[in-house]
Amino acid sequence: MSNPLLSTAALPDFAAIRPEHIAPAITELLATAQAALDEATKAETPADYDTLSRILDTATERLGSAWGAVGHLNAVANTPELREAYNAQLPVVTEFYTALGANEALFAKYKAVMAAQGSSLSAPRRQVLQHAIRDFVLSGAELQGPNRERYAAIQERSAALQQQFSEHVLDATDGWSHIASTADLAGVPQDVLDATRLDDGGHKLTLHFPVYLPVMQYAENRQLRETVYRAYATRASDQGGKPELDNSAAMREIVALRQEEAALLGYANFAEVSLAPKMASTPAEVMQFLRDLARRARPFAEKDLAEVREFAAQQLGLPDLQAWDIPFASEKLKEARYAFSDQAVKQYFTAPKVVAGLFSIIERVFHVQIREAQAPVWNETVRFFELTRDGKPIGNFYLDLYARTGKRPGAWMDEVRSRWLKPGGEQQLPVAQLVCNCASPVGDKPALLTHDDVITLFHEFGHGLHHLLTQVNDLGASGISGVEWDAVELPSQFMENFCWEWDVITQLSGHVDTGEPLPRELFDKMLAAKNFQSGLQTLRQIEFALFDMRLHTEPGVEADVIGLLQQVRDEVAVIKPPAFNRMPHSFSHIFAGGYAAGYYSYKWAELLSADAWSAFEEEGVFNPATGKRFLTEVLERGGSRDAMDNFKAFRGREPTIDALLRHQGMS
Repeated sequence: MSNPLLSTAALPDFAAIRPEHIAPAITELLATAQAALDEATKAETPADYDTLSRILDTATERLGSAWGAVGHLNAVANTPELREAYNAQLPVVTEFYTALGANEALFAKYKAVMAAQGSSLSAPRRQVLQHAIRDFVLSGAELQGPNRERYAAIQERSAALQQQFSEHVLDATDGWSHIASTADLAGVPQDVLDATRLDDGGHKLTLHFPVYLPVMQYAENRQLRETVYRAYATRASDQGGKPELDNSAAMREIVALRQEEAALLGYANFAEVSLAPKMASTPAEVMQFLRDLARRARPFAEKDLAEVREFAAQQLGLPDLQAWDIPFASEKLKEARYAFSDQAVKQYFTAPKVVAGLFSIIERVFHVQIREAQAPVWNETVRFFELTRDGKPIGNFYLDLYARTGKRPGAWMDEVRSRWLKPGGEQQLPVAQLVCNCASPVGDKPALLTHDDVITLFHEFGHGLHHLLTQVNDLGASGISGVEWDAVELPSQFMENFCWEWDVITQLSGHVDTGEPLPRELFDKMLAAKNFQSGLQTLRQIEFALFDMRLHTEPGVEADVIGLLQQVRDEVAVIKPPAFNRMPHSFSHIFAGGYAAGYYSYKWAELLSADAWSAFEEEGVFNPATGKRFLTEVLERGGSRDAMDNFKAFRGREPTIDALLRHQGMS
């Protein structure tokens, strides 16, 4: 029987891939890739870009495509058999790519190519080569002797500590519960009551977000809110009541090891290591950005806090507002100020109408055509489309819109194939998967989307357009490859803005029963609520980001993590949590999730997307010249030049903070 994972066809045969295909295919492709690596690093193999690409890229691209198909099915069509087959191959695939990234002979070959051909290479190829050499250096490839051994030991110990940190947060979260009566839960939504109900009629509350957040927002019992808040805010800490789960020592050691790693690599601090492949250039630049944003947001945050305090005192009988009261009082204030329900809004956003409207906008702004096509898919609800320009195909994408059993929650864009002019001259076109988890159709009615679902769909299509519309032909720089980590969200966050334009909403909406577009009065309420407490939300993000950056910049601060956080709060926060609050002990983003000295990137990307969108506001949302300029200077460029150069070519200047403030109601 032929193995579909070994096929060289343009598209994977998703419908034919079975768990029993995985091990034989990955074993064969790994062996081929290893042989290619061995050949590429031979002394007699010339230090030539085309030669290395022909040998190594051809083999690793086949391996990556096959493994990508397996990983995709594991995420969207999971079965026990598929999961077992995937997990069996995960260690060997990881081991191969780890060794590839630290191969000294390949590092030497890349440096030789740069020395011999660097000045004559095209801009995309030079960028790919520079990134590869940089990443080798950041992986310790230039270290020798004891320093190399110590670097490897730091990686191993850091990985173990980060896993331990993550497990402690998980165990502390899973290990807490509280039994409450129905009377205790007055005000809490019915779906939460149903989900937590026990056989004896009581309710088991946990610290998982689908329970924690509604209790904090809606429970009228103040003592219950305090109990739940205290448990959540002290997870995995010295205040949590379980010393074996305290993350204090792990945090100190993780940060100290990162600083030691930075010193080995020749950097002043770990923040400089983290920023080396990012758009922001220095820790000082990031902290100036954060402090400037905090200064501008502070008056709005103070106003937000004063309003909720006044409302709580006058309407809720809470003159002394505490941390566990703020979500509750804020939700009550929001309901009083903007009287509309998500349920009413959903009736106007049917999936067919939203998708058709999205496609129409993409065609109009970016001068392409989208038509449905045929390809093997993993579920009967998945649709496949072809993207063309002037009648010529430029890419394809799968749209997997609905939630179902065996599909991972969330939304994402993933690559099936990247645009690539192969060494033999064959043009490979990009292919993307766009995945959401919207509610499925019921009966003969179309699926209904919340406005948040609509925003999510536009967001993921922004990533998809970045991947599909590239004109770069070199792996490593086409599409989203090689784009700085703090800039990759620019196209996705940019696309979200269409969902707040009245002219767009009229194209996307049509009542499920009458076909009437969303009423302007309802849209105005949604728009008014969009920036509710944006000042407070902005300062909260800045607090986290500035704490993260200072923690990884200033030597020795890991000795008193809570003291550092208090300094940051004194500088930028208007809400001061209680002394027992231990936010850092469960801050997995920076201690276990890859965001170390990178948490700022959420706000950084928001600034870029808001400023980019302001060009469309100034010149016309559907101005063909503006859309063309965004297409050619940002989307088509991929990672072939620095993201700042892309932005300046589109906007004519560096980004400013003004549009971000205006879009969040803080101008």
